[in-house]
Amino acid sequence: MYIPTILIAFALLTGCMGAEAQKEKINNQSKNISMDTSKLSNPTVKAAFEAWQAGDSKLWLSFFTADAQLLDDGHPRNFQNFSTKAIGHERFTSVDIVKDSGRSIFGHFHSDTWGNFKTYFKFHLDANSKIYKLEIGQAEY
Repeated sequence: MYIPTILIAFALLTGCMGAEAQKEKINNQSKNISMDTSKLSNPTVKAAFEAWQAGDSKLWLSFFTADAQLLDDGHPRNFQNFSTKAIGHERFTSVDIVKDSGRSIFGHFHSDTWGNFKTYFKFHLDANSKIYKLEIGQAEY
């Protein structure tokens, strides 16, 4: 039986497109990891963390003072640069430990650039519940 070449090409093309769509779906799911944030007892930290996880830099920045400081493994970095470049490309994949009345978060982390590792975010809040300093770094626990 003769099957027109166009039908074979169509079948191959739709099969490839289906595989690519499935691959994209898997990639998007891995970026949108849902996790239990009930351990985060400080409301400001919890809201900032959820903004970070959602990749919402505008909302994330709203929880910080205009002159917020960032320390990365104890070294000063540009907070604004970090917030706009890293958000959406870096995220926690688990929250393992919460300390300091909910202001310090330790967990597994994924960076599109650096891969997977354990990290911490330590939030320092002023009297108005605005975050004035964020300490981040690799964790050992």
